[in-house]
Amino acid sequence: MALELRQQLKLNQTLVMTPQLQQAIKLLQLSRVELLETVQNELLENPFLEETIEEVVLDQSESRSLETEDATYDRDVARGEDWEDYLGEFASTPRQLQPRDYEEAEDMTALEARHAARPTLESHLMWQLRLSSLTDAQKDIGEIIIGNLSSSGYLQATLEEIAVMAECAVKDITCVLAVIQNFDPVGVAARTPQECLMVQLRMLGYDRDPVLVSLVTDHLEDLEARRYKPLLRKFRLDMEDLREYLDIIQSLDPMPGASYGEGEPTYISPDAYVYRHDGEFVILLNEDGLPQLQLSAMYNNAAGATEQEKEYFLEKQRAASWLIKSLFQRQRTLRKVVESIVKCQREFFEEGVSKLKPLILKDIADDIAMHESTVSRITTNKYVATAHGVYELKFFFNSALELEDGSQVGSESVKALIRKCISEEDPREPLSDERIGELLKEHLTVNIARRTVAKYRMAMNIPSSSHRRAHF
Repeated sequence: MALELRQQLKLNQTLVMTPQLQQAIKLLQLSRVELLETVQNELLENPFLEETIEEVVLDQSESRSLETEDATYDRDVARGEDWEDYLGEFASTPRQLQPRDYEEAEDMTALEARHAARPTLESHLMWQLRLSSLTDAQKDIGEIIIGNLSSSGYLQATLEEIAVMAECAVKDITCVLAVIQNFDPVGVAARTPQECLMVQLRMLGYDRDPVLVSLVTDHLEDLEARRYKPLLRKFRLDMEDLREYLDIIQSLDPMPGASYGEGEPTYISPDAYVYRHDGEFVILLNEDGLPQLQLSAMYNNAAGATEQEKEYFLEKQRAASWLIKSLFQRQRTLRKVVESIVKCQREFFEEGVSKLKPLILKDIADDIAMHESTVSRITTNKYVATAHGVYELKFFFNSALELEDGSQVGSESVKALIRKCISEEDPREPLSDERIGELLKEHLTVNIARRTVAKYRMAMNIPSSSHRRAHF
């Protein structure tokens, strides 16, 4: 077969994105922290952008022009529903911005969000080690011990390995280890659960009871498996006495380091606040820290500039103008979406999670006359502060369950009721999934299968009834 060159005509349609449209779609999906970071970078890179304290006010002609451009903007952004792969390139990790002199509305901000971060287990133990009366050489050994702890607080290296690292004798390690095990939290740096619990018993003064010591050191597996009868015969106890020992053991902490996180917590700054005033809901966008941008007049006079410089000026002016417009459109779209969510989920904002209705993206998109992809992007990584807590906008979209009267109830409402039932159950007789389904039918008149209850329960990380049962 001979090889030859041929010319061939092919007709196809390709969506070409302008850089401005790419930026507009990028801004829609950014979280509030990422948006602040992007704006700060643009202020540094674009000489035609400057921050103004005064709010920009548009005259009537500019308002009419902006309304016309809004429709074009929405239509162009809506055409980008197939760009999810492209948007992946814009993913970035939020970084802590420089402190700003402003105050947030604190009446809807959780108290813990205004507190300093909790220390890690390592920093908490190192602080106690430096304040201890140990010698400098012993403190060096203590640093090695603390550096070899797991997230649960257990020592992961053997004494011989630590002795090699510290270049000392094993007996020196034992002395320092005994001191660290009495640090707060008590029992940290233990090598086994039995050793951890025994350190706590000695601290509480319960180590004088030989039965209790034997239960902890030799029979933890029997207690876990609830093999009580052999223990009653061995120690000549009745069930009431054994329950007293169990109460003491259950009050101990087998994982003393688990309450300390390894990393810094990430706190959420809501993008919008929803207040109730005179029976109506008022929406306030959180624009604290978001600078008001305007075009700088510094470079308007381009006299004496070369053609290359004039082209650069024009390009930067267009980029600055489009960024200002894109930010305005983003905030306008966010307000529209939040207003529509409040309208569709009014009962939730009045009474709470149990009144959450089924809702899908198409419902909001049809209500505000936008594409579903636009609604999906503007609700990603966005949060709203309500009287019932801070929720991600995606939280308000949930599937539906059919009621016996033909109406529907949101799956999140069902989950909330499942949590309520489990929180009010008797720990001695926890509710089974089948019983929870019966309670749901009584409260919501919804027929829900046991396996569906189990699926929702597992999605909320709630253990089964057998694991929730309290052992006395």
